[in-house]
Amino acid sequence: MDKGSVIDYFRTYEEFKPLILERELEVPLDSESIISIMGPRRAGKTYYMFQLMKRFTGAIYLSFDDFRLNTIKYTELDDVIKVYAEIYGTKPCVLFLDEIQEIDDWELAVRTFHNLKSYKIFITGSSSKMLSKEIATQLRGRTLSYLLLPFSFREYLSALKVDVIKNPGKVAITGIKHRLREYLEFGGFPKVVSERDKIGTLREYSDLIFLKDFVERHSIKNTNLARYLHESIIQNFSMEMSINSMFGKASASGIKAAKRTVQEYINGLQDTVFFFFVDRYSKKAHMRASWPKKVYLADTGLTKIAKFSEDIGRLMENIVFLELMRKRNIKKLMDIYYWKDQRGEVDFLVREADKVTELIQVTYEIDTNNIKRETDSLLRAGIELKCRSLVIITWDREETITEDNRKIRIIPLWKWLVAPLKR
Repeated sequence: MDKGSVIDYFRTYEEFKPLILERELEVPLDSESIISIMGPRRAGKTYYMFQLMKRFTGAIYLSFDDFRLNTIKYTELDDVIKVYAEIYGTKPCVLFLDEIQEIDDWELAVRTFHNLKSYKIFITGSSSKMLSKEIATQLRGRTLSYLLLPFSFREYLSALKVDVIKNPGKVAITGIKHRLREYLEFGGFPKVVSERDKIGTLREYSDLIFLKDFVERHSIKNTNLARYLHESIIQNFSMEMSINSMFGKASASGIKAAKRTVQEYINGLQDTVFFFFVDRYSKKAHMRASWPKKVYLADTGLTKIAKFSEDIGRLMENIVFLELMRKRNIKKLMDIYYWKDQRGEVDFLVREADKVTELIQVTYEIDTNNIKRETDSLLRAGIELKCRSLVIITWDREETITEDNRKIRIIPLWKWLVAPLKR
């Protein structure tokens, strides 16, 4: 450990007082568990840590993305804390460890700190492995995990200082829907919201995620295949895909690779926490785990740089998925699937514990041409799964209809998105 670099790091952050937009994610501040906050790069995890730090005294912030700290070993973390105590004359009681996955074997140090019961511990990372059962194994039941995504639409409006009143009039609704189109198009990465050169910033983010969190982290050798899969998955968001189809398309494009390699690379892309693969619902666990799956993005903005011809229906579906993922932070037993039979599909099936609680269909508009297709799938799934909460999310239609003695709620996307998260 270079003590001089560590001291320089602490002196730098003495002056770091960022303007912080309060995020809506709520984590327990009095829990004895390690609080793990995961999400894609540039989603705002660092600023969220500073938001939390304001609620404590005696907190230390360590960013392992900082060049002065990213070469230390896990065995030296205690020495870094001692340097802090030496400088400021007090030992911290709360540890904020940012991008912890940059330190090899980090879980050994964190587990030791937790066992000592000397610190309250918050960690962040940009790896899906830290949201999975893997982190539960590494930390052996000591952690509670949360997902921080780019701005929700509520946070997006707040950042733009747009106030949403309880019952907005037609003029206000028109303005909200205008902002919603921007949000669908450019996404909710905090810097992108305020940046003039949105496309340039999104291109920078795409390269950062691809190179640092995928190619470097997984020591990718076939970069042609990696780039092809990265761009193809972005272009096929909100759609069903399989390993076989991606392998076939890569081969047809002249990219040589084994099917096993395609599988490994797709797993690596999922690890960036930018891609989410949703299982098709089945009562059988092995069927849920099989392919095909539907793919969604952590932010719709990157579709702007993937030569994507805009399909607002697919953008809406992706945004609905992200909002459901935010609800999972509150409802820990909630799972998200899609449902499909030989006659049609339901975009989202929400299950809590062993009960299907909601079925959601997303479509830009619903009219005489598509209403039967959209409602028939909902009704069949509702009957099969014994679920009576049936929802169709559209651009601007709102009403409740009754089909086969079952009520179907039709709600505009903007109204569904601005509703506060409920515990």
